[in-house]
Amino acid sequence: MTHQHRTSHAVVVGGGIGGLTAAVALHRAGRRVTVLERARSLEPVGAAISLAPNSLRALDVIGLGDEIRGLAAWQGDGGLRTPGGRWLARTSADAVAERFGGPLVMVHRSTLIDRLAARLPEDAVRVSAPATLVDHGGPDRPARVSTPDGELEADLVVGADGIHSAVRRALFPGHPGTAYSGFTTWRVVIPVPGLGRFASHETWGRGRIWGTHPLRDGRVYAYAAARTPAGQHAPDDEKAELMRRFGTWHEPIPRIIEAARPEDVLRHDVHHIADPLPAFHRGRVALLGDAAHAMPPTLGQGGNQAIEDAIVLAAHTGDLAAYTVARRPRTTAIARKAVSVARLNMMSSRVGMAVRNATIAALSQAGPALFERGFDGIADWHPPRPPYASDEASVGSR
Repeated sequence: MTHQHRTSHAVVVGGGIGGLTAAVALHRAGRRVTVLERARSLEPVGAAISLAPNSLRALDVIGLGDEIRGLAAWQGDGGLRTPGGRWLARTSADAVAERFGGPLVMVHRSTLIDRLAARLPEDAVRVSAPATLVDHGGPDRPARVSTPDGELEADLVVGADGIHSAVRRALFPGHPGTAYSGFTTWRVVIPVPGLGRFASHETWGRGRIWGTHPLRDGRVYAYAAARTPAGQHAPDDEKAELMRRFGTWHEPIPRIIEAARPEDVLRHDVHHIADPLPAFHRGRVALLGDAAHAMPPTLGQGGNQAIEDAIVLAAHTGDLAAYTVARRPRTTAIARKAVSVARLNMMSSRVGMAVRNATIAALSQAGPALFERGFDGIADWHPPRPPYASDEASVGSR
C-alpha cells in the first residue's frame, strides 16, 4: 500500500460542482490537490443549473465568473403561471441584476464542470476512484483516505460526495441523514424544433409544478415535480408519465414533452437534510454542498450554496471551526426556506391553492419585485474577500 503526505496536500472526495470549485480554489491558494471521483468520468448526471449573483461572485474569486456569464443565458424575463396559462406574477432580468448587482443565469452543468476541471492540473482528478475516509485526522496527525490505488494522507479532506455522502456518515455516524422531501422530479435538456423565443416560466398546479427555461445554445431546459410516494417509477416510461401529468397544461409544455425521447427524461426522488448537522467539519475534514446541507431544489440554491461553501472553505482552511461558523447558519436558513417554498408550490388543497394564487397575483400587482424580494438575503451575498473579474480570456483544454 502506498502512502503520500505533504503538509500542503488537499484531497477532495467528489468531482461535482462543489468539489471541483473547492479544488480550484485550493489549487490557486498553492495547495497540491487530488480529486477522487467514484464515477468513470466527470460528466454530470443532471441537466442545467441556475446560477444566482451570489454564486457568480463566488466564481469571480477563482477567475471564472465572467466566463460563465458569457456562456450562460440570462434569466428573469418571465414569471409564474397557472396550468391554464394565466400569469400570476412577472419577473424582470434587469430588475434582478439591479437589485442584486448581477444577473441570474442558466448554464448546462457539464459546461460548468468542464470549465472548472480545465483550471486544475491534468493529474489532479482521478475518476473511477471510490474513496473511504479512514481517519478524520487531528492537530497532530493528517487525515487518511483509502482508494483502490492505496491510501492518501492530507492535511485537509473535503467531503463533497453528495446527498448520500459516505464522508458525512463517517464523521457523524449518529446523524439521521436525509429525509424524503415528499416529491419526485423530472428534468430534460433538449432542442425543441420550431419553438422560437419564449419567456421563462414556472407553472404551479395541484401538487405539481413545471418550469421551462431557454439555454444560450438554443436548447430548452425543463423540469417538473409532483407529490408522489418515494421509489415510484412510470409503468411504461417517464416521457409518458410527464404527458399524463402535464400534457394538458399550457404551451409550450406539451410541445416540449412531445419533443423529448424517453431516454432524455431524468427522474429522481428529492431528499433533504431535515436535521442540520452539528458542524460542517471534524478534525481535518470539512463537508460542503449536499453532503453538508442537502435541500429541496425549490429555490434553485443547492449548487449555488455548494459554490459558496467551496470559496469560504478555501479562505478558512487553517480554522475549520470558522468555516462551520460562517456557513452553517446561512445554509440552514436557506434550506428551511426551500422546504417552506416546497410546501407552498406543491400545495394540493384546492382552497389553499386558490388563496395562494390570489395572494401572489395581488402582491405582484402591488409591485413587480415579488420574485426579487424572495432572494433578499440570498442572492446579495458576497464572498469573504472582494471578487475580481476573470483574469483569463480563454481556457485551454485539459
